[in-house]
Amino acid sequence: MSEEKTPVYLILGATGSGRREILVDLITDGLGESARPAVMLPAGEAVKAEDGLLPGVSRWEWHDGFILGVRPAEATHVFFVIDGGRNPIDQIEAFKLWVDAQGCEVARVLCVVNAQLAEKHAALLPWFEACVHFSDVVLLNRREGVANKWMSDFLGHFSKRYYPCVFEMVRDVRVKNPALVLEPQARRMSHVFDLEQDWIFTNADGDEIDEQEENEDGEDEVEAKPEEDPYFAKLMGGRRVVTLPDIAKFLAVPPGPNS
Repeated sequence: MSEEKTPVYLILGATGSGRREILVDLITDGLGESARPAVMLPAGEAVKAEDGLLPGVSRWEWHDGFILGVRPAEATHVFFVIDGGRNPIDQIEAFKLWVDAQGCEVARVLCVVNAQLAEKHAALLPWFEACVHFSDVVLLNRREGVANKWMSDFLGHFSKRYYPCVFEMVRDVRVKNPALVLEPQARRMSHVFDLEQDWIFTNADGDEIDEQEENEDGEDEVEAKPEEDPYFAKLMGGRRVVTLPDIAKFLAVPPGPNS
């Protein structure tokens, strides 16, 4: 992590997953005594009792595809919670722009999975896949009553695809080692938050090649462009190539304003 930039932790997960309760534990036991943490909550989600246990709480707003909110100036660590009733990809894409504009950098991306919700609605697997794709740590919460076989199958789904992120079980809204969860080490599939941008090189025919590769005639005609995350890719009309189920339809709470 850069010493000049404020580390920001992005917190993914559906509304009702227990993200705020888990944050209380992570912040209390995972940071040093000299830390001055602050939490940014989405204006589109209702106020909860746990909010009073979180430090430096402020609200950010979603407006026409952009994040409106200013990072707390005195904070040494910022925890940014997405709106769990909206499309996470739209928010992650906007969050990347927000982080750069605020002069911060991403420490880690944490995803809290409501296991009860995921087990009940198999159609939500693509939604959780998208969140896990961007996550360094996946925290499995709300596991009461969830079948062991389902949990094993869920974990196996990602293990077979060699996801590098860490999966941790949450017990009584507590994690085993909060400091380890907050360790700013990238373990995510996505490279959108990497400090060094990956590039794609193509020849005159549009074929992807190695950076040093030359055409058959010996002339260099190489085009370089930043690598695009597959979840950010869009069709000509602006619709995303990869579409996700509308999480709001599966939640017991209505979506926030401007949905």
